[in-house]
Amino acid sequence: MPVLEAFFAPRVPPFLRALVIGVVAEVIGLVAFALVLLGELITGGSMSVGVSLFLVLFLLGVAWVLVVCCRALLAGRRSGRGPVVTWQLFQIIGSIAAIGSGSGPSVPGGWAALVIAVGVAVLLMTPSVVAATSGTRSED
Repeated sequence: MPVLEAFFAPRVPPFLRALVIGVVAEVIGLVAFALVLLGELITGGSMSVGVSLFLVLFLLGVAWVLVVCCRALLAGRRSGRGPVVTWQLFQIIGSIAAIGSGSGPSVPGGWAALVIAVGVAVLLMTPSVVAATSGTRSED
């Protein structure tokens, strides 16, 4: 089933839709940050080519994993829950570090990432999302 069709399926609870929207927002942020790093790398603004390449590949890899997890969750499979909740924990830790820096553009971005990560983590644990992604329901 195509992703958009699965997203709008009547069996998908509203909290699962909200969770997927939150994860997609994180994916967009990861890809945007990877593009910024790639731009710095191409224009010569990077201090370390190796670190920049690693970060670009890492960010794109995490984005890909999150997209695959969203597809699994929309299909009712539990396999997407573990990686998503793990990423939310990393996001919360990174957001707190960004907020703790106290100045610059990282503070508002840190607050935005923190709110999204906490929201996704809470939504992931709601009974309707757990039931929809338990893998025990009958397939349509």
